[in-house]
Amino acid sequence: MTAYIDWIDYTVFSALLILSTGIGVYFAFFAKEKQNTTAEYLLGGKTMGIFPISMSLIASYISGISVLGLPAEMYVYGTQYWLIVIPEILVSFTMAFVYIPVFYKLQITSSYEYLRLRFNKKVRTLGSCLFIIKMLLYIPIVVYVPALAFSQVTGINLHLITPIVCTVCIFYTSLGGLKAVVWTDTVQVMMMLAAIGIVMVIGVLNVGGLSEVLKRNLESGRIEFDVFDPDPRVRHSVWGVVIGNYFYWLASCSVNQMMVQRCLAMPTRTKANMTIANLAIGIIILVAMCCFTGLVVFAYYYHCDPLLSKKIEKSDQILPYFVMEVGSSVPGLPGLFVSGVFSAALSTMSTGLNSLTGVIFQDLIKPVLKRDLSEATSSCIMKVIAASIGVLCVALVFLVEKLGALIQAGKSLGGITAGPLLGLFSLGMFFPWANAQGALIGGISGVLVTGCLSIFSQLAIAKGLIRYQTKPFSIEGCDPPTNLTFSYPPSNSESVAWVLQLSYMWYTLIGVTTVISVGMVVSYFTGFNSAAEVNKDLLTPVIYRYLPQKKREKQCLKNIISKETEPPEVQRKEKPS
Repeated sequence: MTAYIDWIDYTVFSALLILSTGIGVYFAFFAKEKQNTTAEYLLGGKTMGIFPISMSLIASYISGISVLGLPAEMYVYGTQYWLIVIPEILVSFTMAFVYIPVFYKLQITSSYEYLRLRFNKKVRTLGSCLFIIKMLLYIPIVVYVPALAFSQVTGINLHLITPIVCTVCIFYTSLGGLKAVVWTDTVQVMMMLAAIGIVMVIGVLNVGGLSEVLKRNLESGRIEFDVFDPDPRVRHSVWGVVIGNYFYWLASCSVNQMMVQRCLAMPTRTKANMTIANLAIGIIILVAMCCFTGLVVFAYYYHCDPLLSKKIEKSDQILPYFVMEVGSSVPGLPGLFVSGVFSAALSTMSTGLNSLTGVIFQDLIKPVLKRDLSEATSSCIMKVIAASIGVLCVALVFLVEKLGALIQAGKSLGGITAGPLLGLFSLGMFFPWANAQGALIGGISGVLVTGCLSIFSQLAIAKGLIRYQTKPFSIEGCDPPTNLTFSYPPSNSESVAWVLQLSYMWYTLIGVTTVISVGMVVSYFTGFNSAAEVNKDLLTPVIYRYLPQKKREKQCLKNIISKETEPPEVQRKEKPS
């Protein structure tokens, strides 16, 4: 590839980084409300508007993995995965009416504090650690994506790009807190929409119109939504994409600190639900744009596939390559595209760092401190945590190159913790009989099961032992022309254990099922809780009608836990001076 971005493109890209940095500096030093308290740093003082929070939720969902991974998925495997919009819409309703009401009623800074209130400190620590592991597995993949795109369009080694750009993200996240993250997310979502939209339109025009795009994809068999094969080893079937993916996104949205923290930043639950509705709309639009862009890219390379002709090394490079080929004639377009991809990645990384900071400080550090901290000291500690986690994530980027396709690698590794976390919260909210011993052993069991599945399957993919059937590619129109149409065949199923061939779509459901089933069995043998004695505020409203009709004494949050299980800071505050 010889075409690289020019000074106009670098100017557009630099403007994004400068603007993001400026937002962080503003909220750190010049805003009316400084980010020097826990409430301001983690929840924005509960003064955020619906629009920026909605944009931040969308930005958290649409990472660089989606911007590059979804078009690559359509290009290589076809449109079956496009059905993800169905479970993601259902998840928005589940989030609004099943899980968020519990968190909003309790008004807790960390969603994992719920696990202490419902069970005990050990379960809370387990949940917090699972979230930290989840983000440390996820953020490096998110960071790798824009570096890959930037390397493709500049020729600069991605290992040089990653530390520079991530430093900007770490800077404005650690200084500006939630407000800086939310407003940079808003700017970055706008940048994403502009980049994807312009690239999509220019691609359609270059192919010869919408009808030609659809014709070429139909001829290659890429447009398909009817894979109903019940075999759980099928990579993407209707069942896996709709049912399996429902549980993955339920875990990623309903009990994930990144999402819960933004909903709790809203002043009322009604406004929180409005942001969730906007999230569903934004998901539909952005997923449709990313997926259709993949069809456009294939239609353009219908007769000369860059992957088969060795012009690119990985399918995830197909969109940057396409942008440079068709967009170089439009001044600033490649720079806008790179900015859009970086926007998607930086928004997810900044959101992750902010949420990780809250969880580490609130759940792991603050409970073990032997003295009270001032708000200024707490804010300073959280900024140091954010910067440290950012540096660690940058170091982990170097391992990402060994993984398979971005979409599959991200969800496969995410499934290690997504299922167990959703299982823990669901066990607490839906099953009042479950006790702390059941939750702890169930959670650990879920991690072991999904961890083995994910890690060993990714190792098999890295070794080439697991491959999936692709759609056909052609290089008949390349220069020089070669009469070849090729489809990568699947791997030999006899060389890998059956359980490792399970579609990664089912990992989260497997984790949830393991936690709940093991948790209930252990709770039974160690003594069920009395459903009548579990505070209703800790249970989801959808099961209220099924609870024992025993008269309950109204309790405030302080009465939910005995003095022996309250965190040290609560006990200290109540001691007479």
